[in-house]
Amino acid sequence: MVPIPPVFVAVLRSHIERFGTAPDGRLFRTSRGGVIQDTGYGEVLAAARAEALTPYEFESPLARRAYDWRAAGVSFLVFLGVDPMEVARRAGHSVAVLLRVYAKVLARAQERANQKIEAGLREWDGEAPPPGGRLGDTR
Repeated sequence: MVPIPPVFVAVLRSHIERFGTAPDGRLFRTSRGGVIQDTGYGEVLAAARAEALTPYEFESPLARRAYDWRAAGVSFLVFLGVDPMEVARRAGHSVAVLLRVYAKVLARAQERANQKIEAGLREWDGEAPPPGGRLGDTR
């Protein structure tokens, strides 16, 4: 699996800082706030790529299709450990489809999950109590 290029994250952050999001959460909208029609996506995407990418990146297939950005975003949310039901809802998938399509991202997160489990077990056993007490304390 190809890792998510840092340029995706940088472009997304830059776009949100500059333009915000629509009230319904969409990242891209017309100048009047409307939904971009299917025919307009290619033009908007080409302009966004030209502004955001280096000339070398622009000539490459990197993020050439809107789906590439979408897939990178969904992969990123899955990798971060965002609840699969929420990722599926945002992506317009069922959880079963999400897990089938993005399973390779989940496989990469195995070590991260193991580290979280180890830390949780140490905390539970009292080796590293958090401020406010140990897990399981009822007082």
